[in-house]
Amino acid sequence: MAVKITIIGAGPGGYAAAVRAARLGAEVTLVERDNVGGTCLNRGCIPSKIMKTTADMLENFRRAPEFGIRVTGEVSPDMERLTARKEKIIEDQAKGMLNILDKHKIRYLRGVGYIKDFGLAGVKLQDNQTIDLAWDRLILALGTQPRPIPLFPFDGEKIISSNKALCLRQIPESLIIVGAGVIGCEFAFIFESLGSRVTVVEAMSRILPLPSVDEEASKVLGKEMKKRKIKFIPGRTVEKVEKNGEKVCVTLGRSPFNKELKKKDPSHLTIEAEKMLVCIGRNPDTSGIGLEKLGVERDDQGWILVNERMETNIPHVYAIGDTLGPSKIMLAHVASTEGRVAAQNAMGGKRIMNYDIVPAAIFTMPEVANAGLTEAQAIEQGYKVQSDSVLFRTIGKAQVTGEIQGHAKIISNAENGRILGVHIVGPHASELIAEATLAMQMKGTVKDLAETIHAHPTLAEVMLEVSLKRGFKHPPLF
Repeated sequence: MAVKITIIGAGPGGYAAAVRAARLGAEVTLVERDNVGGTCLNRGCIPSKIMKTTADMLENFRRAPEFGIRVTGEVSPDMERLTARKEKIIEDQAKGMLNILDKHKIRYLRGVGYIKDFGLAGVKLQDNQTIDLAWDRLILALGTQPRPIPLFPFDGEKIISSNKALCLRQIPESLIIVGAGVIGCEFAFIFESLGSRVTVVEAMSRILPLPSVDEEASKVLGKEMKKRKIKFIPGRTVEKVEKNGEKVCVTLGRSPFNKELKKKDPSHLTIEAEKMLVCIGRNPDTSGIGLEKLGVERDDQGWILVNERMETNIPHVYAIGDTLGPSKIMLAHVASTEGRVAAQNAMGGKRIMNYDIVPAAIFTMPEVANAGLTEAQAIEQGYKVQSDSVLFRTIGKAQVTGEIQGHAKIISNAENGRILGVHIVGPHASELIAEATLAMQMKGTVKDLAETIHAHPTLAEVMLEVSLKRGFKHPPLF
């Protein structure tokens, strides 16, 4: 008799787990209360990149004279068509996913899944009928929601979440973004390109204040924000929000996380805009699931705890994806990998999830991508470190495309050349990081990259050039 696996949540993690488990011979039921694809497809990765593609195209039109193209007439975003394109792409992607589920004979239920007892789940379907599901293995892929802040709760009009920002039918004339993390920075560049006057407020001292992001990348983004007249206010937190007619008025105080503000700096600042977009965290979407029925262990923030096999403290109950929280890595491709690991182990495997080499991509303008350790992390772990970098402006293809901002950096073990981390800020960084990730996965050295022939002229040559700096002398390519 086939093992019965029930998966609650059909985002990237749940979907990947379902397909892997079905291929391994399980009888799989996948439950989703919203649309298949989860946050990634419906309210995250895909719709935001659709908007960014439009923003990139607008930027190219504005730069057309540099490339010998005369553009007459006004170039402006058409939000109606942009929204229609977004909805069509999401619909097509969802249909493709449902077809694959059907091909693998995975039972897909649209409804609210919850735990009734060990070995038994319930599903409240869209027509309000309730059915029971017996399971031998349970995989929780519950996802997250934007974190509401009691001081300034979302109202969907003046104070909005990232979910709402992706559904706007009109571009706000002015926008305050609270939080200069990944989501906040991506939206800052998108909305500026679409026509908003953008101000970004951050409690920490720098843009993208994440341990995995190289500080030099933050500096490059800071310069680009300044060029685009995106105002960045570091070291400040929101103390008060008032709605004043068509505007939202925001009072900023000194942040307890940033000691760099000088005494002469004002203790309070007041700024206003048409809308305020809050991008300061997410909460686990676990309410009403019934985790307490099984005694699934969570931390004090509500994130589910798992071991390296993705199993919770309850045997045969697994958890994957963003519901594990920031102690893991909250990225769609990580959730998919965790899903495959969980499915394999649920079917008797002994696979371990490894977070050491995970590529991350941030779709700002220019893009930021990284894999492995930063220089500070490598030193902290006791390595003797060598750091080498090359500017994109030295690469012929970057000059050809007019995308010369940024650099590529390799952090390596000075004793044996082993690649410890790669950090790229520049054109198509999200694509270029793949080579670095594979090199580290194969335990490659800087010499391995230097001896790999790269096509010319390509942006990928930046990886060749930076690797040649370590013990090699090489003239510029142009």
